[in-house]
Amino acid sequence: MLLPDFKDFPVKGRVLGVDWGAKRTGIAITDESRQMVFVRPVINPEKNKTIPQQIADLVKNEKVVGVVFGIPLHGDGTESETATFVRTCVDELLNIVDIPVCLLDEYLTSTVAQESMGRVRRDDIKQKLDSESARVILENAISMIKRQ
Repeated sequence: MLLPDFKDFPVKGRVLGVDWGAKRTGIAITDESRQMVFVRPVINPEKNKTIPQQIADLVKNEKVVGVVFGIPLHGDGTESETATFVRTCVDELLNIVDIPVCLLDEYLTSTVAQESMGRVRRDDIKQKLDSESARVILENAISMIKRQ
């Protein structure tokens, strides 16, 4: 179920963070206590498995209780063109698993993620930035959940 905010989001258990991308989708996950957030390797569209199917596999295998997707918004709060693809991914995921999903504005998450990575090679940035962005999205979501 797509939730409008974190009010009814589970307060315990592992949460998955997703930074959707057409080429690479960043993934991060919390521990059970939500004290730690771990980046995972990016997932890519595969011939036999869509991104939503791969996320559903992670949800099942990692015993995830909720998912947070970053959604790209413009500075005025309106959704960007890419937000349509994020919403399509969420809809497809919700057809596979019955789990709460929230959307969180991902404004500046890539910038924050890149700054936290420090000085790295350009190839490393391409390979790791998306999951670092998912980590930032997830850390922001956990902070909001704790404030509820």
